[in-house]
Parts: sequence; structure tokens; C-alpha cells
Amino acid sequence: MGKFNQTFVREFVLLGLSGYPKLEIIYFVLILVMYLMILIGNSVLIIASIFDSHLHTPMYFFLGNLSFLDICYTSSSVPSTLVSLISKKRNISFPGCAVQMFIGFAMGSTECLLLGMMAFDRYVAICNPLRYSVIMHKLVYVLMASVSWLSGGINSIVQSALAMQLPFCGKNIINHFTCEILAVLKLACADISLNIITMVVSNIAFLVLPLLVIFFSYMFILCTILRMNSATGRRKAFSTCSAHLTVVIIFYGTIFFMYAKPKSQDLLEEDKLQALDKLISLFYGVVTPMLNPIIYSLRNKDVKAAVKYLLNHKPV
Repeated sequence: MGKFNQTFVREFVLLGLSGYPKLEIIYFVLILVMYLMILIGNSVLIIASIFDSHLHTPMYFFLGNLSFLDICYTSSSVPSTLVSLISKKRNISFPGCAVQMFIGFAMGSTECLLLGMMAFDRYVAICNPLRYSVIMHKLVYVLMASVSWLSGGINSIVQSALAMQLPFCGKNIINHFTCEILAVLKLACADISLNIITMVVSNIAFLVLPLLVIFFSYMFILCTILRMNSATGRRKAFSTCSAHLTVVIIFYGTIFFMYAKPKSQDLLEEDKLQALDKLISLFYGVVTPMLNPIIYSLRNKDVKAAVKYLLNHKPV
């Protein structure tokens, strides 16, 4: 971590919603309820995808990975956020901040790649249905998921190591709920050009490229659907893609809103924007993982049938 940082910064202070004390108890209840829903909903999806043989397909394999990822991502930050909201204990150790940053960045990078893999899977299923079992056999989709996890982990190691080796010169107040990498970089008292360059490269590789895969996959899917003569076939094709497309819109929409909006020069307005950033970050970090199992199971008869069997304690 570096002797310089250990001498001057032994811990960070996460401000969270400290400027809005009346809202803290409300947010504690909301976040706790949503976190429990995340754990229950995603765990049920994982169990269903494992024990129901009807769900042993690439789509549900990727969905199981996404559910596991959401549990890991929220568990790395939500418990500490709940503690800080109820106990006012806002400090986090330097190593703890590094671990939280690593897990958050790794899960975010991996999710981008997984969403791209899922879009490719839907493309093959709809545009090349006769060759689907040949193209997306088990070795291929397991390898695709493994590459997503490995790439996300390596990317996070690089970004976290570069961020945490910077000197902070006693600055340790993070205006955020968690040790988010951009919030930590703002505290550094050294040149962060290398961090910015690697972040740009990372964004291109893990945000832009998967988004291009998603975009072109759905362009081909749309063209294929429009050429279908059967209205029933079109509805079925749209139904198989709607859940994934909804998750993609929520995920990427939140990210681009956070990082692409203009910055205000007015201090009061800037304070309001920072509060808005925190709320958007909360939406991205808690609400989206909570919605994922709901979105994927709401209109999916296979998932609902598997969950019904599990809840009734019947063999699947």
C-alpha cells in the first residue's frame, strides 16, 4: 500500500448522508429491506437454475452468474453502509477501503461483460436457432463466463492498486457511501494522469465494447424478428429479449447519467448535485440488483415454475 499512505492516512471517513440526518433512518430502513430482497431474490434464482434441469441452458447459466455477482457486489458495501447510517460510525480502514474498492470495481467490470455475453447468446438463439446448440455448447458458455470474471478481476486489481498507492497527505474524507474509485482519486495529492489514462482504457474495454456488442446483437435480432411471418413467433422472440434489454437500459442508463452529466460551478448547486450523485449511486448499487431477479422472473414461465416447486418443497 505504500509507507507514505500508511503514515498519513490510516483510515477514511465516508460522509454518506451526514448532511441530511433526518433522512438517515429512512434510508436505513429502505436499504435494509432492499438488501434482504436482493439476498432472497438472487439466491432463489441461483438455486432454481442449479436444481431445475429445465434451466440448464446458457441463458440461465449467465443469469445465475449475474445473480451471484449482485450478491457479492452489494455485500461488499451495503452492510457497512447500514452500520454507518444507524451507528454514525463512518470510518473505514485503509485496507478495508482497498478491498471494498476492488470488489466493487471487479463486480461492475464483470457485469458489463456478462451483459454483453448474454446479448450474444440471445442473438444466436434468435438469429441462428438451428445452430444454437452447436455454437453455445457448455464448454463455450462456461469459458465466456470465466473470461468475464477473470477480466473483471484483473481490471480491478490494476485500477485499485494504482489508486491506493497514491499519496493522500492526510486527506481522508470521502464524500460518498462507499470507497468508490473516483471519489478516492479526488483526495490524492499527486498527479493522477496515469490513473485517468488507465480508467479511459478500462471504460472503453468494459463499457463501450460490451455496449457495442449489445447494440449490434439487438440490431440483428430486430431485423430477424421483423422478417418473421408468425405474430406468435415475434411475441416469443420479443419476450425472450425484453428482460435482458430492460436490465441493460437500467444498468447503462444509470452509469452514463452519473459520469456524463455536466458539472456545476455554483457551490450550492454543486452540493445538491453531490447529494444527487449519492442517490444515483444508491440506485445503481442497491435498486438495480434488487430489480434483476424480479425482471427476469416476472414474465418467465420456466423461472416461475421452478421457484414455485422450490417454495412448495417439491422435487424439481
